[in-house]
Amino acid sequence: MKNIQYFSEGINFQLSHQTEISSWIVKIIQSHGFKLNELNYIFCSDRYLLEINRKHLNHDYYTDIITFDNSDQETVIESDIFISIDRVNENATKQNTNSQKELSRVIIHGVLHLLGFQDKTDEEKKVMREKEDTCLSLLKI
Repeated sequence: MKNIQYFSEGINFQLSHQTEISSWIVKIIQSHGFKLNELNYIFCSDRYLLEINRKHLNHDYYTDIITFDNSDQETVIESDIFISIDRVNENATKQNTNSQKELSRVIIHGVLHLLGFQDKTDEEKKVMREKEDTCLSLLKI
């Protein structure tokens, strides 16, 4: 899947099951009637993502993911998604789950934002979590 690429920035990280995860992402995108142009995942540290958060969003706090929608067409996916592996691992521990499952949740969370799902209100968060769970149930790794 050359339309989906995985990078690491400032950390030593290699995503396991890239082929399966890429196929899963494409299926989710297509099932919502969107076309995938380009999707770049950049795995990084808390500190790296904090700097992006400060510089681009004027937020001064840690987060697990920042999604940049680079598309100028409503139903075309073109994005850079930054994910803090530090934050994913910490959240996995807090939520009593394994890091691979939490990382998969965060990976699809970014895609869901690109598909139009939000998580600002309690109701939006509930819908987002349900969509994440549905998507995770389709991932076979």
